[in-house]
Amino acid sequence: MSNFLAVATVTAVLRQLLQDALDASAASEPGAVAGATVTSVRPDGPSAGIPDKGVNVYLYQVTPNAAARNGDLPTRAADGRLVQRARAAIDLHYLLTFYGSEAELEPQRLLGAVVRTLHARPVLTRPLITGLVENPAVDYLASSDLADDVELVRFTPTMLSLEELAKLWSVFFQTPHVLSAAYQAAVVLIEGPDTPSSALPVRERTVHAIPFRHPVIERVRCRKGTAPAVVDAPILPGDTLVLVGRQLAGRTTRVRVGAAVLEPDDVSDARVSVRLASPPFAPDALRAGVQGAQVVHELHLGTPGDPHRGVESNVCAFVLRPRIDAAQATAGDVTVDVTPVVGPRQRVRLLLNARSAPSAVAHTFALASRDGDLPTATLTVPITGVAAGEYLVRIQVDGAESLLDTDPASATFGPTVTIP
Repeated sequence: MSNFLAVATVTAVLRQLLQDALDASAASEPGAVAGATVTSVRPDGPSAGIPDKGVNVYLYQVTPNAAARNGDLPTRAADGRLVQRARAAIDLHYLLTFYGSEAELEPQRLLGAVVRTLHARPVLTRPLITGLVENPAVDYLASSDLADDVELVRFTPTMLSLEELAKLWSVFFQTPHVLSAAYQAAVVLIEGPDTPSSALPVRERTVHAIPFRHPVIERVRCRKGTAPAVVDAPILPGDTLVLVGRQLAGRTTRVRVGAAVLEPDDVSDARVSVRLASPPFAPDALRAGVQGAQVVHELHLGTPGDPHRGVESNVCAFVLRPRIDAAQATAGDVTVDVTPVVGPRQRVRLLLNARSAPSAVAHTFALASRDGDLPTATLTVPITGVAAGEYLVRIQVDGAESLLDTDPASATFGPTVTIP
């Protein structure tokens, strides 16, 4: 990168480039303007140093370079330590004005020579910059390091409308308009003198080459105990969730259920299974309701291998139904023991169906919000307007409804409670 002398160096090199081109043209080409000089002052007339015959280079505007303005972010760490030098990326806008005898069209002849030069040699090369800064006539630029910049400055013509050109000339007090052309120099990078702290050396390099495998879950099955997995079977706590698909086995395979990331019971390319119980779930971590299941292939990188997020499958939804372990009733409420535990923000409804009434009687009671409470396995739901008798009990948690136990041989159903 270059130091703060970059802007002045660009102007000086441009001035020298045009001067050499005009001198060479005057010495070898008929019709060239002889004795033309190149200056770099304000175009305010002869009193400002404008030549009677020649070209003036005037830097009238500096703008940020849109492509490189944020290339150095961030420059400091969170503790304020400098990690890299701050670098400003700017574009320089020049107004080239041409002077001479209008009767002999000298301004236009000079314009043609300048346009030809900047079109043929639009880039400020490193030898051109080095030759200028080593010139004793510009010793004030001797410490410029623009020649070492990674980016070379390039000149391109700028299109100015008649209105823009009129506004530009209006800033010069009582200065008549002369033939002019606008050019842009991009990009100029300016760095500060601060020395950033160096990064720690790398003691060991570890390269991992892992083939890409994208797991896909196609359907969800449920296995109860040692029985074969069944499609569309109600999923209860203690059952085994079986995910069926393709490319499910990875170097390190995990199953994400809700927020829990679990090690599966068995893994193959076609299926992955995990038990919905504790373990592998943490105590009181399992919840009833709609859940999302996902197969995750973790990447272990570094020494020792630390788990990193790798490839993840699609999310497949399933419904985990609650199970009533025990139920009892009084005249004013029904208490049920539920598995899994119910979280504080889960929606709970109690469903009662009469068994002995001559016509079907059903009651539904909602449990009030339990925000701020701890997860619990025991729920007490207040009831009103329920006649005495025996009732079938079901619980609904976040829309997932518990099942009724049936025995076709004895025609018994449960669980039940008796309202006194």
